[in-house]
Amino acid sequence: MTTEITSPEELRELLGTPNRRSLDKERTVLHARDREWLAASPFCLVATAGADGSCDVSPKGDPPGFTQVLDEATIAIPERPGNRRADGYRNILANPHVGLIYLIPGRTDTLRINGRARLVRDAPYFDDMMVRGHRPVLAVEVSIEQIFYHCAKAFLRSELWQPETWRPEVLPTRARLVKEVEAPVESLADLERHYGPDYVQSIYS
Repeated sequence: MTTEITSPEELRELLGTPNRRSLDKERTVLHARDREWLAASPFCLVATAGADGSCDVSPKGDPPGFTQVLDEATIAIPERPGNRRADGYRNILANPHVGLIYLIPGRTDTLRINGRARLVRDAPYFDDMMVRGHRPVLAVEVSIEQIFYHCAKAFLRSELWQPETWRPEVLPTRARLVKEVEAPVESLADLERHYGPDYVQSIYS
């Protein structure tokens, strides 16, 4: 049998009260250290939700510093070529609230930003977002409402950055997963070629 939690009071009774440091660490504008973190981070996760509450989390990655700091409370994330589903972008059009987690490889703490987003199809700073000749066709501008550093416990428990724990071979190749799970018309050989060395060369086209 399962026992469901159905109220905030029950949840608080179970988990306890957060300490003062956890509550006081929230800020609404960028600190100089936050800017340094964004300049060093090559990867973030962008969480969005649609008007109906359906959720999406999309990874965004580029050379360190890909997120542009526009002012003390506004940042911008460039679009890069992907699968064109645009799930997160469509969510933003319906519901502007977003949550971001910025990672730095090897670091077990993260920078978290929550705020309101909008989609911009052009702006003067787009020229500064060019990578390998690719100028983004849109960017996600985020007005910061909450920013803080998150503790290291999840990364320590998972041993995420410890190479001796890595086992990429535990699952089939990306091509085999696509063939088995998505059942495309392409042959496995064609998929292996698609996801092979040439794939890396096409990530900005």
